[in-house]
Amino acid sequence: MNTKTETKRLTTRDIRLMKGERPIVSLTAYTASIARRLDPHVDVLLVGDSVGMVVYGDETTLGVTLDMMIRHGHAVVRGSAQACVIVDLPFGSYQESPAQAFRSAARVLTETGASGVKLEGGVEMEPTVRFLVERGIPVMGHVGLKPQSVHVHGGFRKLGENDSEALAILNDGIAIASAGAFAVVLECIPEALARKMTKTIGVPTIGIGASVQCDGQVLVIDDVIGLYGDSSPKFVRRYAELGEQVSSAAAEYASDVRARRFP
Repeated sequence: MNTKTETKRLTTRDIRLMKGERPIVSLTAYTASIARRLDPHVDVLLVGDSVGMVVYGDETTLGVTLDMMIRHGHAVVRGSAQACVIVDLPFGSYQESPAQAFRSAARVLTETGASGVKLEGGVEMEPTVRFLVERGIPVMGHVGLKPQSVHVHGGFRKLGENDSEALAILNDGIAIASAGAFAVVLECIPEALARKMTKTIGVPTIGIGASVQCDGQVLVIDDVIGLYGDSSPKFVRRYAELGEQVSSAAAEYASDVRARRFP
């Protein structure tokens, strides 16, 4: 008799039910090897379109394609066993219409095995989120600073510091949650606004640069372990400096090869 216990992967419903129970832990992942290391410790692995910046060296996320997200999503699902894997829909793959969004999201789920997709936008994306959820696509929202709208925002900056901006972001979060999103990412907003949104919205809020007042937190793994250089956002906490270790190892290897100490 086979007594091996299979690991059960967390679902989007599990994540939704964590609101008010315990903080949700999320990190980005783009490769199977990193996903394998993070998987035992997190609730959500987010395959973010930040891959364009941290892996491909782009200045923004705008150059990321759906095919890129699918390949990285496939890798992360294969490298993980228990975390709920969510894949970003990249710029231009969902904004045109709900039908376009469904085609893109359906490709992501069928070709990667991920549990859901994330998309940016507020009130204007409410019909799209509702359209997707009604057709079986779990959706994570993303409001506040939206990297795909960086040119509209005037750069990467904190939003919601004046009353009108804060009200708009609050209404965005309410709209996306009401449309059926199972969670909403809040990026770069003030603590007071994050607190209000977390109390108001009936689904988990996951903060990135949005204070401890959210139901959970997400960070880019390359920022956390010091692989992205010195340009990480101010709100990031470094838990390791692997970039320095990688450089040191490469320098030692190079020295050994040139001195014929290796192999």
